[in-house]
Amino acid sequence: MELLGKSREELRAWMTELGEPAYRGDQIYRALYQEQNFEIAKMTVLPAELREKLASEATLTLPAVRQRYFSKDGSVRYLFGLGKKEGNYTESTEDTGTAEKSKKKPASVEAVWMPSENRQTICISTQAGCAVDCQFCMTAQLGLIRNLTAGEIVGQILVALRENENGEEKERKNTESTEGAEKREDAGLKPGATKDRKPFEAQGKQTNVVLMGQGEPLLNYENVMAAMRIVLDPKGVGLAPKHVTLSTSGIVPGIEKLAKEPVRPKLAISLNASNDEQRDLLMPINKKYPLKTLLGACKNFPTGSREYITFEYVLLGGVNDTAEDARRVARLMNGLGRVKVNLIPWNPGALPYKEPTEEAIAEFHRILLEKDVPAFTRYSRGRDVMAACGQLALGEMKSSPQSSVISIQ
Repeated sequence: MELLGKSREELRAWMTELGEPAYRGDQIYRALYQEQNFEIAKMTVLPAELREKLASEATLTLPAVRQRYFSKDGSVRYLFGLGKKEGNYTESTEDTGTAEKSKKKPASVEAVWMPSENRQTICISTQAGCAVDCQFCMTAQLGLIRNLTAGEIVGQILVALRENENGEEKERKNTESTEGAEKREDAGLKPGATKDRKPFEAQGKQTNVVLMGQGEPLLNYENVMAAMRIVLDPKGVGLAPKHVTLSTSGIVPGIEKLAKEPVRPKLAISLNASNDEQRDLLMPINKKYPLKTLLGACKNFPTGSREYITFEYVLLGGVNDTAEDARRVARLMNGLGRVKVNLIPWNPGALPYKEPTEEAIAEFHRILLEKDVPAFTRYSRGRDVMAACGQLALGEMKSSPQSSVISIQ
């Protein structure tokens, strides 16, 4: 049984099956997510006999750090290999559900750790590759490889926090990939944990997690929410819901399902266009869930007294950055309740788009504010190491052929 990604209830039930007291599951859960103890042998709160039993019947697999890229702004981009020995991966499609073995290298995903003065933000992936085919995003060039498990999703957070304990930057040098999965598996990790380790949010700095890396979270709903329940559980990783944001391209059934969750992350919508014609071209998912349907789901999404739905708008020079685009976006926001717009200037890569001018960014921002739409301009971190918004794919693309992109019609 793989321990990482299992809920407290699942661990308690498994302990009962093994003939152990259910509370042993609580102890394992705390060791994993609050103490960051990733070695069964060092979970000394458990009896030696149980540790021996778990050593033969359980696994504990963190994402393997294959490479780190250090940005001048302090951000770190992680390239993770998936699976204990990074075995064969499968290619799949959302439409047919078929999968076949590939001779390509094992699947990998990327995450980004971004420090600032009083907080640290971790951007994580929810799928290897992506099926949604946003035309301005490098991840779309990979196609969908597979969904990540709950353990692989939570594991990205645990590795980033473990390597950057307390949000403090440490003097490090770029590390090249090492040969052999066994060496890569524990790269940069300190085994075991101290007994007095505090939950992450009590370590001195606010931790934010954003599900904005590779993949569409709502197309991997069950695994994503299983991971989020652990992340948001005060007895688990212990982050507050207001510090975790899930970004979607607009999967309406998933948004409606998320709205019914008793505990959930904040919602962000990747908008990126001011009308259906424009969005159909930039984001083919819009053909299935057009703006009227998407915005209707957002209007019905519950928000707390201090909570907003965030609309992300990637500004593409000469494509969607005109004054008329800004006025149309403002009209879209009317009547939606508590919303805000994050303007994100496009980050350069291998795709045929260009950055907007500073004048276009300022004018777009000014018009939104003039129309009483809360708006912010967000410049991405980690651009120099291809860790910025829309750039998370190059670590994989450098070493494997481009796979077909899957369009959702």
